[in-house]
Amino acid sequence: MEKGVVGGGGGAIIGGMGKTYERIDGRLRAFIEEQPVFFTGTAPLDGEHVNISPKGRSGSLRVLDERTVAYLDFGGSHAETIAHLRENGRITLMWCAFSGPPNIVRVHGTGVPVFRDDPRFAELVGGFGDADAPGVRAVVVVTAKLISDTCGFAVPFMDYREERTLHAEFFGRKSEEEFAAYCESKDHNAVSIDGLPALPLPLPSRPA
Repeated sequence: MEKGVVGGGGGAIIGGMGKTYERIDGRLRAFIEEQPVFFTGTAPLDGEHVNISPKGRSGSLRVLDERTVAYLDFGGSHAETIAHLRENGRITLMWCAFSGPPNIVRVHGTGVPVFRDDPRFAELVGGFGDADAPGVRAVVVVTAKLISDTCGFAVPFMDYREERTLHAEFFGRKSEEEFAAYCESKDHNAVSIDGLPALPLPLPSRPA
């Protein structure tokens, strides 16, 4: 199908069953901000392992402008996304409608992990308000190269009940020193499963 520009909705361009957009605004922005969970997809250039990660802590993603989103990267047993971004920067973010009209939105772009010792960290993390909590390793900033949506007809209806609190409680019990020690204790925080540099260790302290 030949593509043609449709007015409104962020400058939509029709292509098959889906559309691509020039910017994240209006309906797209509202949809992204309403979803309780999103997914990240990254891969190394030559390694064997593609990585998909769910992200779901409330308020941990922000739309910064029409082509930029950012999310908080919290502690965990792996740091695959960070490793892949440090190597090649490629990332796709995806949101699915599990209620209401069927829809899937993807932002294909480049991502940069902004670590705790980066001069940009304090301002970026400050914009997340109460979502900024113990256990933040970095802020990942994604610049969109392609924004698209598709029908989502095969995505099932699922009801959102509530946030899980286990992650926040686990890291909330740790001091900064204990959190740094936790990061160093995990085999795949410093390097990815393909051996790529991931989280810088020892973990930088947060700015005062």
